[in-house]
Amino acid sequence: MTIPRPAQEFFSIGEVCALTDLKPHVLRYWESQFRFLNPAKNRSGNRVYKGREVELIMLVKHLLYTEKYTIEGARQRVDQYRRSGDLKAVAREATALETIREIRVALDDVDAILEGREPAPRGEAEGLPDLTGTEGGR
Repeated sequence: MTIPRPAQEFFSIGEVCALTDLKPHVLRYWESQFRFLNPAKNRSGNRVYKGREVELIMLVKHLLYTEKYTIEGARQRVDQYRRSGDLKAVAREATALETIREIRVALDDVDAILEGREPAPRGEAEGLPDLTGTEGGR
C-alpha cells in the first residue's frame, strides 16, 4: 500500500502535532533523543519540519507506542534500518500502519455511537505509554 506524500513541503510544529497526534513537548523531547529529528528553524525561530521528518516521527511513534521499544531500542532499530537501506520504506510503512490504527479507532467510535454507547475514552485512561516512550523493554 502506498500513501501519497503530502503536497506540502514544510510543516509547523502545530501541523506535525495534528498529523501525528503528539504533543509539542513530546516532539521537542524526541528531538533531544534522536539525532535524525532535527528540524530547521525559520527566521522567527520556529521549527519547520520536512515531509521526510514527519515520516520518521511516525516511525518513532510506531516503535515506541505500538512495538513498545524503549528510546534506546528505537534509536538502535532506526540505525539498523538506515544501515540496511530500508529506512525510507519502513518509515512509510509505519506511517501507513499508524494511519490505519487511527482510522480503526475512529470507526470503533462511530460504531459505539450508532449502537447508542459512549465512545471509548482516549488518553491516559486508555493506558497509553508515557509521553517519553521509556516504558517497554526492548
